[in-house]
Amino acid sequence: MEETLAKKNKDAETGAELTKKERNRAYEKEIARLQVEIAHLQAWVKETGARIVIIFEGRDAAGKGGVIKRFVERVSPRVFRVVALPSPSDREKTQMYFQRYMAQLPAAGEVVIFDRSWYNRPGVERVMGFTPEDKITRFLQEVPHLEGLIVEGGIMLLKYFLDVSEEEQERRFRQRIDDPVRQWKLSPMDIESYRRWWDYTRAYDEMIRATDSPHAPWWIVDSNDKKSARINCITHILKSIPYKRIKFDEPKLGKRQKRPDDFVANTTARNVVPSVF
Repeated sequence: MEETLAKKNKDAETGAELTKKERNRAYEKEIARLQVEIAHLQAWVKETGARIVIIFEGRDAAGKGGVIKRFVERVSPRVFRVVALPSPSDREKTQMYFQRYMAQLPAAGEVVIFDRSWYNRPGVERVMGFTPEDKITRFLQEVPHLEGLIVEGGIMLLKYFLDVSEEEQERRFRQRIDDPVRQWKLSPMDIESYRRWWDYTRAYDEMIRATDSPHAPWWIVDSNDKKSARINCITHILKSIPYKRIKFDEPKLGKRQKRPDDFVANTTARNVVPSVF
């Protein structure tokens, strides 16, 4: 009896493992398919001179970087430009708040992806007390008008907020603590966001409510499952942009030139990287 139960448990575990493997294969297949579509999007952007801005905001450890990485890993950084601005310099602190962000807006044939954006102000700056409340209020009043000007200027603007539960965020933070290759992802601000969950909840709720507009709506991404979030978000982006497939003009390589009769190979000793694999 015990042997039969043990065999059933083992079979059940194997079945679960196979299901996970099958899901991973399905995920990789779909990501590959979507990346082909992103390549077609790139050709269309270059051909038409389109200008696109995609904003990614969200909870710490919600997976913004993972979505962005899969979105841009197979395309040209000259077309898809990821902007993740550091803290403002002393000079930038004396400028208008939006000034350094406006300088990053795309020219013709560019897609700019903001890994956090001007929405730092009603988010981390507000919760951490870096900005007075009167400036936060003014920001929330002004930003829909500013985004309206951006859209009227011919730039397509997409805004995504990645959300994650308290339990899943804690799991990911602990994963970062325990994994040396992920520890760099855990900043003092991340720790504060963990401690101040409800302060951030209130701030984000008000931010989304005040800045969700017909011309620049917020799209919420459930990111408790990272792989689903990547597929869902990238699919939505592609469906939101009216791109068309551009015919690829296949170049002709022609014939390679022959080795010149007078060519003499250099026999000078050179430093060669040792083969270790």
